[in-house]
Amino acid sequence: MAILFAAGTNCDSETAYAFELAGAKADLVHINELKSKRKSLADYTILAIPGGFTFGDYIAAGRILATELKYCLREDIEKFIEKGKLIIGICNGFQVLVKAGILPGNNGYLTDQTVTLDANDSNRYEDRWVYLKNLKDNRCIFTNGIEELLYIPVAHAEGKFIPKNEKTLNQLKKNKQVVLTYVNENGKKTGYPDNPNGSVDNIAGICDPSGRIFGLMPHPERFLHKQFHPHWHRETKIKPQGQLIYQNAVDYVRKNLQ
Repeated sequence: MAILFAAGTNCDSETAYAFELAGAKADLVHINELKSKRKSLADYTILAIPGGFTFGDYIAAGRILATELKYCLREDIEKFIEKGKLIIGICNGFQVLVKAGILPGNNGYLTDQTVTLDANDSNRYEDRWVYLKNLKDNRCIFTNGIEELLYIPVAHAEGKFIPKNEKTLNQLKKNKQVVLTYVNENGKKTGYPDNPNGSVDNIAGICDPSGRIFGLMPHPERFLHKQFHPHWHRETKIKPQGQLIYQNAVDYVRKNLQ
């Protein structure tokens, strides 16, 4: 699988480690290697776009890398999706996917942008652990079978999920593309700080209609071992929930794309 990186990416090694724990062979791939054809997306079954601040988040978070995907690698991305392969975008990677028009994918891929991730309502960088609800019956392959309540960290300044309009939001809900929502420890929707950025309807992650393309603001690669949990020395029954997301992806590829 390919870990795509560019200037400013800073979670590539951690994401590669997460996939390798799940049994994948992770290859760090610079955007210029794909543009120059030195490497090809056709050689991979999973594409991960990790977190960071690609190109310094100039213009807007993820905008420049999204533009490169949309206008320099359109054909490669389209073929990758057509073959039923998997894509995950984490934090900055999620911002890239929505700004490239790859997510939510309701009207095709690499189309006009219909959702965005804007500046946090707090008007500052939010770095905290949050509770997430894995919505029942959502289409996402990456969260399939994972328990309903997750505890994973966020770290972003532009994570407020905003749909273009009410119609777009209703379509996401109807198609079961809303995967994760911010909640409190009791699984209930509340405001700040449980919803760290003010996302509409507390949305933290969505997928495309096939469930094979997933974008989320929280960082599952930061919870791969129980010792990563802030209360690991006090709680005995801790599952590394972040790792389950990567394991689901690798298991799906083994079963369906080998």
